[in-house]
Amino acid sequence: MLDNKISIVTGGARGIGRVIAEQLASQKSKVFVWDIIKLKTQTTLRVPELKTQIVDITNLKEVEDTIKSIGDIDILINNAGINIDKLLLRMEEKDWDKVIDVNLKGVFNCTKSCVPFMLKKRWGRIINISSVIGIIGNKAQANYAASKAGIMGFTKSIAKEYASRNITCNAIAPGYIETDMTANLPQAVKDAYLSVIPLKRAGTPEDVANLVSFLVSDAASYITGQVINIDGGMVM
Repeated sequence: MLDNKISIVTGGARGIGRVIAEQLASQKSKVFVWDIIKLKTQTTLRVPELKTQIVDITNLKEVEDTIKSIGDIDILINNAGINIDKLLLRMEEKDWDKVIDVNLKGVFNCTKSCVPFMLKKRWGRIINISSVIGIIGNKAQANYAASKAGIMGFTKSIAKEYASRNITCNAIAPGYIETDMTANLPQAVKDAYLSVIPLKRAGTPEDVANLVSFLVSDAASYITGQVINIDGGMVM
């Protein structure tokens, strides 16, 4: 259980982030959901309720001010991410900048702002949601792949910097996960993904949330600096 632990989940209004937030809350963590959109429906969990905050993670001052208003932080889940898919020659500079700003700079902003609070108590858990695309790349996703690969390098560096203070930092690289975003993919694309997944099924947000719950627990206190694929064997 995570009694009295304060958690922040970025991009937590829907999809994988929403399920992670709900699962942490079910373990008695006080969870702050950060997003640029509001929750469409309030969580069915009652103790404690999720605290929703509209935060632009690309704005360092806004991130710092929001964390100061919370006053403390134990667990940071850097989940927020976007994709703007275009072939390189059709990709505009703004398409590159926007994806890097949200996916990578957002991780920097949130981590930089949270670590001082973790240092004071000599305890912290940071989980960065990357992607297998950061490992294998993908057509029309140079910006997305670069941002997710950057998260992996960032994770290892932060893990080395703060391990002596009992702060762990790990990354999770999901593969094909069933979300609202992937639900809109053409069936041919879904079939192509499934054809290279040994388990022959898509993952679920719960699969990712289960791994997050383990990594923030005391049972995972000796694990840091790792990138863990959760992809049904897609990338071996």
